[in-house]
Amino acid sequence: MKKLSVVVITRDEEVNLPRCLKSVAWADELIVVDSGSTDRTIEIAESFGARVIRIEWHGFGPAKQAGLDQAEGEWLLSLDADEEVPAGLANEIKTVVGEEREAVGYLMPRRTRFLGRWMLHGGWYPDHILRLFKRVSGRFTDASVHEAVVVDGPVARLNRDLLHYSYPTLEAYLSKFNHYTTLAAADAFSRGRNAPVARIVLNPVAKFIKQYILKAGFLDGTEGLVLAFLSAGYVLTKYAKLRELKRKEFKKS
Repeated sequence: MKKLSVVVITRDEEVNLPRCLKSVAWADELIVVDSGSTDRTIEIAESFGARVIRIEWHGFGPAKQAGLDQAEGEWLLSLDADEEVPAGLANEIKTVVGEEREAVGYLMPRRTRFLGRWMLHGGWYPDHILRLFKRVSGRFTDASVHEAVVVDGPVARLNRDLLHYSYPTLEAYLSKFNHYTTLAAADAFSRGRNAPVARIVLNPVAKFIKQYILKAGFLDGTEGLVLAFLSAGYVLTKYAKLRELKRKEFKKS
C-alpha cells in the first residue's frame, strides 16, 4: 500500500505547479485534480508522473474531496498549486507517515508571501492548517471557498512551515479577491445568511482593527497596511455581494 498521496487542485497553474510538484516529488503518489486548464498545467503534471483527474468546478471543498476519493495512500497531503513543501517540512512529514502514532491528522504552520514580503503578523502567521491526515479518517467540507478538513481522531502539530506564494502582485491578489468574494457570498447565501447594513459597515472596520492593530499587522510595514485595508475590503465586498444576491432573490419572489 502506498504510504503518502499528495493531492493538488489546479486550473491554469503552469507558473506555480512545477515548484509545488518538485517539492513533493518524493511522495508515493501524486494526484492533480484539474478543472479546465487551458495552459500547460496538465502537461507539467504528467511530466512529474502525476495522475491527472479532470472535473467540473463546484468549489474548493468538492475538488479536494474528488482527489481524496481517488487517492490510494494511507496518508494524504493536500496542497494548492501555489504552495511549496520545503525540505524541513518534508522530513517531518516523512517521519510522521513512517511511524505509528496516535494522531490521525496534523496541523502545519503556513507562511504567506504578499507583494514580495513574508507576512509574519496580522493573524497571517503561523496560520496553522490541517493538510496531512490519514485518508480513511478525514474528509473535506463541501464549502465552495475556505474549505476545511474534518478528521475522526486526535490532531497534532508539525513545526516547519508550509510556504504559500499566493500574492506576488496586487493584480494577482485582486483577481483572487473578486473570485473568492463571489464564492464566499454564494456560500453564505446558500446557508441563509443575511447582510444587514450594520454588518456591512461594522465588520470591515472590526477586521481592519483586529488585523492591523490587535494582531500587530503594522509590524509588516507598508505591505501589512495594504493587506489590512484589502482584508477589510474583502469583508465589505463579500457582504455587498451577498446583499445583491438577496435583492435578486426578493425580485424573483
